[in-house]
Amino acid sequence: MNSPSFNHLVTNMLAAHPGERVCQFEYEGKKYWLKQTERLQGAMRLLKADPHQSFLKEVQVLQRLAELQAPVPKLIQADEHYLVLEDVGPTVNQWLSAPGLEPTCLQSILNDSAKALAGLHGMALAHGRPALRDISWQQGRVTFIDFEANQQDSNLLMQQIRDLLVYIHSLYRYLGPAEQMIGEAIKHYRNTGGERVWRHTQALLAGWQWLGFLLRPFRHRGGRDLKPIYWVLRSFRAEQS
Repeated sequence: MNSPSFNHLVTNMLAAHPGERVCQFEYEGKKYWLKQTERLQGAMRLLKADPHQSFLKEVQVLQRLAELQAPVPKLIQADEHYLVLEDVGPTVNQWLSAPGLEPTCLQSILNDSAKALAGLHGMALAHGRPALRDISWQQGRVTFIDFEANQQDSNLLMQQIRDLLVYIHSLYRYLGPAEQMIGEAIKHYRNTGGERVWRHTQALLAGWQWLGFLLRPFRHRGGRDLKPIYWVLRSFRAEQS
């Protein structure tokens, strides 16, 4: 967007929020996100990758995915130190806590997210961390944010398997053991192009099903990250396929 008034607003936002990682603003009734290069402090400078290089890579990934027509936010502006993205609506985990949301509507949102993940995999792409907080939904349109996968990695299948495991783990993390609702979302993933990745994931986890018996006592009272592991393993039991 080359509108002088929009550019002026971005300049003002940068001046008002120096070094702030992410902030939101509005222009002509639409929401946008301003994202700046991360500024590391102390020991984090040694523990994390060069934030400037990571930022430049993020811009390149967004541009490439947009060229492939992948479901990613529209990149409005990109500079060496900041980028502006068009807002794509609430994330799926935010919809889960939306007051008054009908269960049928929530199911549709989950089904849409599962179908979109299958579609992403069908494009020979991977996300890297498709938790519900990284998937937006707005009026039936699903958008993936904060891609982490290396789209050039030769082992794409393993990235997609990881995607599916992260996604299902996130479903159980936010919804608890809502097997019927989650099962319906999983069915949509499998029926809309994800069956191949599902089968490979199931084969990979076959040798880990013993872990489910150890985790069974924690399926209702473990931590938010521990409890879902039992239910994820249970989802991939061969007799349930």
